Amino acid sequence: MRIFFIILFLLQAGALKAQQPLSTTIQQVKPAIVAIGIHNPTGSPRTRLVGTGFVVPPGNQIVTNYHVIASPLDTNRQEEYVVLSGQGNQIVQHKVLQQRSALAYDLAVLTIQQRLPALTLLSTPELVAEGTDIAFTGFPITQVLGLHPATHRGIIAAQTPVAIPADNSANLHAAAIRRLGAPYLVYQLDATAYPGNSGSPLYLPHSGQVIGVINQVHVKSTREAVLSDPSGITYAIPVQHLLALLSRTE
Repeated sequence: MRIFFIILFLLQAGALKAQQPLSTTIQQVKPAIVAIGIHNPTGSPRTRLVGTGFVVPPGNQIVTNYHVIASPLDTNRQEEYVVLSGQGNQIVQHKVLQQRSALAYDLAVLTIQQRLPALTLLSTPELVAEGTDIAFTGFPITQVLGLHPATHRGIIAAQTPVAIPADNSANLHAAAIRRLGAPYLVYQLDATAYPGNSGSPLYLPHSGQVIGVINQVHVKSTREAVLSDPSGITYAIPVQHLLALLSRTE
């Protein structure tokens, strides 16, 4: 009987350790959160922040949305995309050495030289169930609030198609039509993301394992093309598509 209670105690202790509070998880996640910016050596400011990214193993790969780095650069002004690590006034700027992307999923992976703390990706073929608690950390309204990571939490409200048919074909733009040909499920969240949160990691609050990538532009432009005013709903691309991109050799 005594052995039984010892085993039960150890199992409960292990469960409690696995279910760590979000406050602990945030401290583990924050060092891996980076900002994406456009650097112009003659501009004011010299670096304009455009979105969020996060570090994945082996530590020199940065995940973000493709639309975050899709704007054309002014080569005459020596503009280039950069990655900024740290927070507040302790910022280090990193040159992007290489870029890979998956346009259909609005994902991009940037390679830098320095290795930074990385997040763990949840490696499973199944999507996370509806009703699961989630959190995401990034730089909302980055240009105004600066490089101070903020965390929001909620639940997965639905697994929903990235594109939905419109009653009137005139309401479908070319991108929506393409995605209707190869639809996939995305996470609809009961949580609010803001401009600048694009590219933030969506993760499990008790472990910090990444289950998706926050996306505000790519999905909304497809699902909500028929709306005159976009909704405040937040979406995320499931991590399975990121794993496929990371495993791809070019």
